[in-house]
Amino acid sequence: MTKDKESIVKSFHFIYIVTLLVGTIIQFSTESEFAVNKSNKGLTHVPKGLPPQTEVLDLSQNYISELQLSDISFLSGLKVLRLSHNRIQCLDISIFKFNQDLEYLDLSHNQLQKISCHLITSLKHLDLSFNDFDAMPICKEFGNLTQLNFLGLSAKKLQQLDLLPIAHLRLSCILLDLEGYYVKEHETESLQILNTETLQFVFHPDNFFSVQANISVSSLGHLQLSNIKLNSESCQVLIKFLAELTRGPNLLNLTLNHVETTWKCLVRVFQFLWPKPVEYLNIYNLTIVESIGEEDYTYSETSLKALKIEHVINKVYIFSQTALYTVFSEMNIMMLTISDTHLIHMLCPQAPSTFKFLNFTQNVFTDSIFQNCSTLVELETLILQKNELKDLFKVGLMTRNMPSLEILDVSWNFLEYDGRDRNCTWVGSIVVLNLSSNILTSSVFRCLPSRVKVLDLHSNRITSIPENVTSLETLQELNVAFNFLAQLPGCGAFSGLSVLIIDYNSISNPSAHFFQSCQNIRSINAGNNPFQCTCELREFVQSIGQVSSAVLEAWPDSYKCDYPESYKGTLLKNFHMSPLSCNIVLLIVTIGVTGLVLAVTMTVLCIYFDLPWYLRMVCQWTQTRHRARNIPLDKLQNTFHFHAFISYSEPDSAWVKNELVPCLEKEDMRICLHERNFVPGKSIVENIINCIEKSYKSIFVLSPNFVQSEWCHYELYFAHHNLFHEGSNNLILILLEPIPHNGIPNKYHKLKALMAQRTYLEWPKEKSKHGLFWANIRAAFNVKLTLDTENNDGTI
Repeated sequence: MTKDKESIVKSFHFIYIVTLLVGTIIQFSTESEFAVNKSNKGLTHVPKGLPPQTEVLDLSQNYISELQLSDISFLSGLKVLRLSHNRIQCLDISIFKFNQDLEYLDLSHNQLQKISCHLITSLKHLDLSFNDFDAMPICKEFGNLTQLNFLGLSAKKLQQLDLLPIAHLRLSCILLDLEGYYVKEHETESLQILNTETLQFVFHPDNFFSVQANISVSSLGHLQLSNIKLNSESCQVLIKFLAELTRGPNLLNLTLNHVETTWKCLVRVFQFLWPKPVEYLNIYNLTIVESIGEEDYTYSETSLKALKIEHVINKVYIFSQTALYTVFSEMNIMMLTISDTHLIHMLCPQAPSTFKFLNFTQNVFTDSIFQNCSTLVELETLILQKNELKDLFKVGLMTRNMPSLEILDVSWNFLEYDGRDRNCTWVGSIVVLNLSSNILTSSVFRCLPSRVKVLDLHSNRITSIPENVTSLETLQELNVAFNFLAQLPGCGAFSGLSVLIIDYNSISNPSAHFFQSCQNIRSINAGNNPFQCTCELREFVQSIGQVSSAVLEAWPDSYKCDYPESYKGTLLKNFHMSPLSCNIVLLIVTIGVTGLVLAVTMTVLCIYFDLPWYLRMVCQWTQTRHRARNIPLDKLQNTFHFHAFISYSEPDSAWVKNELVPCLEKEDMRICLHERNFVPGKSIVENIINCIEKSYKSIFVLSPNFVQSEWCHYELYFAHHNLFHEGSNNLILILLEPIPHNGIPNKYHKLKALMAQRTYLEWPKEKSKHGLFWANIRAAFNVKLTLDTENNDGTI
């Protein structure tokens, strides 16, 4: 925010700060970890079982009529006690003797008629207002309350020395409830009030003002009167009442709240206060009765800087509009606020005006307001919020004769700009413009002040920001929240932009180049948009990581994925997509490289580790196990005498007897060998046939030597014949040594066919492969057989 803007806003805020000081009763903070709220619970007694560590206790708005020592004595740490709006009639303050930390005690709006004086010296806030005291309930012990800031009292009559016991205390605020004040005819009472900054009077709301009391106050800075009902007679009584109070030079702020008066009396009050030292006059909840006509008045030199009137009810329906407007338009003050009054117009001052601040919020002003008005030459701030303005073009025309205007607020109206070929005219001094909560569209960017620095367009109907905006080079702050923007604006047209508020729009895929184009940006709020967490958003999220977290407001909680459904609700800071999934070329190259690496790896494995052999052996083991499980056991339980018959050539007998047979017999298998199991006296062919038929499996050890043995081919032939005859898988071929395909004679076509059609096991030369070889052999016999033990001598 620029220094020019700050100076104007400070003057604007000063009015409201002073007003709040007058209109607010000092309150003790109730933010505590040990707070108990029992307000409006229908209680008739203080509830039992309160936590001993309670520091703040609210028992207001109940039906409690009595307070006893045992109710709160155990709450040694109690600091705040609210008992307002109950039915307490009598109270002995000594019951708080165990609550030495008590600082805030509210007993207002009860039925108290008397109260003891054993007070707790730690009290800072004591409210006894709106009770039934005849006289002010103050005794000499009140003088010990050295920490007291706020004191609320009730009384039906006043005596000059009522407040003498607290004369030496420096209070921030005294509240005097005089709703039950008894008026003595033709008698004026006196009351001396010392050392308070703020004094509040509350009178009876239904009676005409009739308090005839001379009240003098030392160092009074703020005065507030509530419930003032005036006619022609009581008007003079009020002015006389104020005469003494406004005599001193320190009274800067006067507030009148809930005022019912005639127009004539109101003007008389203005005339009375005009030469007084009062600088800020606030009137809230004003009701005007009887006629409104022209009144004689003169606005002489005045100390008054600001007049604020809020919420006016006009019970006069036919009156002179000129008489009403003239009283306010001709005031020679700097600041005027007339809000929530339903005024339809305001006159232009007849002569150059001293107004620097005008606030006409929540009226029914139309586009005709201040048209062709050339006397508001010193006006710096104009607020026309919540009125009936409709044409932005006419608003611009209104400002052209306001050469000092810097802040303009026309929010919450019905402003439109049709975008027709009409050159908008604005005064060149505007630096802050509030156009929020209207019905403006994207065309508004063609009708804006050229030197505006702070622009508020939130809650309109803007769908885009035109790229050809060239007249906003000085813009520093832009608020376009709650619109329908689909993209972040670039800073080409806003080279000086430093603050952007664009949350609650329709931005789904913001550009990653935003931070590059907006080098001067120091704060951006783009949260609560329907972000689509796809590849397009990945670059934007990465660009966020390159800027300071202080730049992005509400990060990361307000930045969530809205689409796709799988990411919905995910914070953008937790959204990650790999470069592969967002780059087709890179994805293709990666797949190609990965495939090539796998191919090379498989080739190396095949060459170095003989991978095909291992795969082939595992496949054979699997097939063998499958075949063994699929053969019904009852078919195997016949006349088998041996687990296996082994056929081999004599040159290979050493391997058979030293490797194969010991391995099989170690598994409790019965092996049939021709040299030990052939029956003497039978022919060799008959023995071969019997051995094959009486064995579960036939193992053939193939080698070049096997090819040269004619008897081996006989055994192979009979075993192959038995395979087709029985329909079983009883052949196991072991290739002990490689046999060249052309090394098998053509007459041994059975051997060629079997080696081409059936899977055989190769005996590996590497010792590391022997384990898998024997596993395949054992897998072929993975069936529990009950062999025929007949002829147990081993012969057949």
